[in-house]
Amino acid sequence: MAEPIIEAHHLTKIYNQGEVKVEALRDVSLQMWPGEFAVIVGPSGSGKSTLLNILGGMDVPTSGEVTYRGRSLQQMDEAQLTDYRRNEIGFVFQLYNLLSALTARENVELATELVAEPLGIGEVMDRVGLQQRMEHFPSQMSGGEQQRVAIARALAKNPGLLLCDEPTGALDYETGIKILGLLRELNRDYGTTVAIITHNLAVADMGDRVFRMRSGRITQVQENPEPVAAEEIVW
Repeated sequence: MAEPIIEAHHLTKIYNQGEVKVEALRDVSLQMWPGEFAVIVGPSGSGKSTLLNILGGMDVPTSGEVTYRGRSLQQMDEAQLTDYRRNEIGFVFQLYNLLSALTARENVELATELVAEPLGIGEVMDRVGLQQRMEHFPSQMSGGEQQRVAIARALAKNPGLLLCDEPTGALDYETGIKILGLLRELNRDYGTTVAIITHNLAVADMGDRVFRMRSGRITQVQENPEPVAAEEIVW
């Protein structure tokens, strides 16, 4: 049996807000497998984004450990963590975070220059349906097109794990469905492990597995033997 690509072991995260302590995560443990399409779902404030940031090496837990392919993030120095974020993780956010002065191609190219084994820019732009829009600037593109550029930028790094934080949150329903379908398609074709966090319960039906969160805890892990296609989701 394959080893997990990433594991979280008893994570807690406490933020100090003045004299008040806020427990964002409470004893969270999980595993994700190579090639899996996972959905982490829960209401605002349930700890989803905090968990994603810790898995991606952008934040550190108060206690607990994350291991990626058997290596502990908590035992990495800053240079090793930077290498982990740069080479192993792709990020897709609700807000596209594109550089407005660069074309779509240049935004993707910038990411490929940071990694050792990137995918071809033309290939990934074609896969996200933007082969004819490569020389357009973000201001000349729709929200859905900008999100496709953001996905291409993350995918071009050829990451082992693609972390998506509310990737359809800023999009209309029809465009959101297309973006979800694209993420699933790329997951299947490239074998990239994809984790989507969302407050939208309908998206859970797409996941190979679903992690439900509330009040900083994982309250349920559900396996979907027959995940539905994005086009079948209604919200």
